Amino acid sequence: MNNAQLNELKERYVAKGAASPATAFADRAENALIWDADGNRLIDFAGGIGVLNIGHRHPKVVQAVKDQLDHVMHTCQTVMPYAGYVQVAEKLAGITPVRGNAKVMLVNSGAEALENAVKIARAATGRNNVICFDGGYHGRTFMTMAMNGKVAPYASDFGTMPGCVFRAGYPVPEHGISEEESIRRLKMVLKTDANPKDTAAIVLEPVLGEGGFYAAPTSFLKKIREICDEHGILMIIDEVQSGFGRTGKMFAIEHSGVQPDLMTMAKSMAAGMPISAVVGTAEHMDASGVGSLGGTYSGSPVSCAATLAVLEVFEEDNILGKSQALGDKLAKRFQQWEQRFDAVVHPRNLGAMAAFELADSNGEPSPALAAELCKRAREKGLILLSCGMFGNTIRFLMPVTIEDDILEEGLTIIEQGLEAMVGSKAAATA
Repeated sequence: MNNAQLNELKERYVAKGAASPATAFADRAENALIWDADGNRLIDFAGGIGVLNIGHRHPKVVQAVKDQLDHVMHTCQTVMPYAGYVQVAEKLAGITPVRGNAKVMLVNSGAEALENAVKIARAATGRNNVICFDGGYHGRTFMTMAMNGKVAPYASDFGTMPGCVFRAGYPVPEHGISEEESIRRLKMVLKTDANPKDTAAIVLEPVLGEGGFYAAPTSFLKKIREICDEHGILMIIDEVQSGFGRTGKMFAIEHSGVQPDLMTMAKSMAAGMPISAVVGTAEHMDASGVGSLGGTYSGSPVSCAATLAVLEVFEEDNILGKSQALGDKLAKRFQQWEQRFDAVVHPRNLGAMAAFELADSNGEPSPALAAELCKRAREKGLILLSCGMFGNTIRFLMPVTIEDDILEEGLTIIEQGLEAMVGSKAAATA
């Protein structure tokens, strides 16, 4: 079927809230390239929203999935366990920088991981409250919608959210929230809304994902750790988007040296197969009763096989080094664009987790320019995503394995789009 036929089916049968606005349908993919149902070639700078750090259909992962299909597809690990689940748990416990000895539970999505992290924190502390941050994104289930630091489009239409969730300001100096102000607001929340003795966890992303790719300063993360220790609150770090090599380390929190009590991860964990995890200090992970954690498909044999293959690829192909090198290339190009285009502001990256913002002639955030750039890019064969509290951030989530010539082709499309939209400084002063 071609794109037109598939769009007709989409309009007729797919719920409006779940339907993609894109009109091209993926037919096949390889590393950083996708071909649609009409045979058009697109460069992928979105990576399935951060799922494909090692690219589409990495041969080692594809082979691992095929091999697993010849053995077991499903048993439900709580009914009949299998090697892959415990092998993944062993690997994750060994590489995740949580305090003390680690234990692991596997589920299916980032939202499920966050839901279970909150369950575990409540069981371990006997407390209810959860504190999150403005701009944070944790999922689309009810608890995670309540935890998100942005209402639209995630929670706008779904009524009352769960209670006992409170929020402080994430440190984004570019938008008026310094590290000191963020800590002040957090301490005020603990005084005015969330009594520390009733607070189970403080949850945050070390680098905001949907919130705009802002990295939390090391000193800020250390202060959060100190506040948690002072009050017996668990520190939960959400690495769903920033984990598995995006920032040049396996997990973004490693840049700070801070050890949380619990961590969540998903996305690039299995290169496209659905799986996620909560990894935490053993005493906390074991706080709830037998049978209290899990699900029918949690840690499926096929997804576990893919995860084990991904971890082998990281070891064999120097993925972390490639992420650092890609981040350096993006940072250099962003600097050139900032000098050339007035509209390009606040370029930033932590490894290959990179972004810049677009501003109007008054220096105000411009979601319109971001939307226009993404539209122009798609028309030229480049999949590009925006994000951020103001919708004006252009984020980069291409595979870290992207070939140099494909990377350059994609960056040139963006550069030409910026030139057409806003013109360069040199041309303006000529």
